[in-house]
Amino acid sequence: MHGWIILDKPLGLGSTQGVSAVKRALREGGYGKFKVGHGGTLDPLATGVLPIAVGEATKLAGRMLDSDKIYDFTLRFGVQTDTLDGEGREVAHSDIRPTLAEIEAVLPRFTGPIEQVPPAYSALKVDGERAYDLARAGEEVVLASRKVTIHSLQILPELVSGRGTVGEADGGGAGATGVLAPPLHHALRARSPSPSELGEDLECITFTAHVSKGTYIRSLARDIAHALGTVGHVTMLRRTKAGPFTLEQAISLDKLGEAAKGRTLEDCILPLRAGLDDIPALSLTPDQAGLLRKGQVLAGTAVDDGQYFALLEAIPVALVEAQSGLVRVVRGFNL
Repeated sequence: MHGWIILDKPLGLGSTQGVSAVKRALREGGYGKFKVGHGGTLDPLATGVLPIAVGEATKLAGRMLDSDKIYDFTLRFGVQTDTLDGEGREVAHSDIRPTLAEIEAVLPRFTGPIEQVPPAYSALKVDGERAYDLARAGEEVVLASRKVTIHSLQILPELVSGRGTVGEADGGGAGATGVLAPPLHHALRARSPSPSELGEDLECITFTAHVSKGTYIRSLARDIAHALGTVGHVTMLRRTKAGPFTLEQAISLDKLGEAAKGRTLEDCILPLRAGLDDIPALSLTPDQAGLLRKGQVLAGTAVDDGQYFALLEAIPVALVEAQSGLVRVVRGFNL
């Protein structure tokens, strides 16, 4: 049981609660005790891909924090909240509603390298304290801007609702939360907007964004609204990909519980290697594996510089770094 369990995190569940659910499943299934950790925080009001590392995979959880992510999110115009989502209190109001054409015109400003100020309600630390703790205590939180990269930012055409209407972005066909089933997310990309839709004032709109580590979608939504001369907040946030993991690999909490009761959790866990799909394998001899397990350096190895997933046959030995013919351990696995 060393690998990854990918949860499709439901609305209202925190990331640490997701970790607790996997620990409980391991315990109930009689699998024994393993280290468990998540590969990147997902807000309680967000849903979607939450990678949970089990056993030796926890040594790779930090790589998930550094990985790119893909999100679908709905931006509602007219109200800004202190949390920049539906959980907070209103702090700004505007009667201005943009058209689809106006939204499309500003999107290039939010594609590529940009700077953004994280939300006051975030897990970042200020003088050793979590920003959200200070904000909840009524203190003013001032966070420095940070550089992030928006690799792509696209509108999901059919998730658009005009003034005074309730469209699919508000939950039509998706339940009260506005969370759509994964197959519908892909189908929505097919249709282009009509000329009349380009000129209609919009209450809300849904995007899909491929972003670098450290990007706050709530801040991105806030800044898009400001660029359009109005205010807004996020009403739906769904992570569809984190690093190499997608919704297609994710399981629900119900399925996790069923697998625990049926003692079939091994069918739900992805191998250690799944978190390193972008890294080539390096086959070792038994002698080489023995040296790496002792933390020693391999000399004279004929491989290109870079990182490798070192294996003895099918057994993971270490994540290693090769440079100038020398191979050093970055993370060793006790398997």
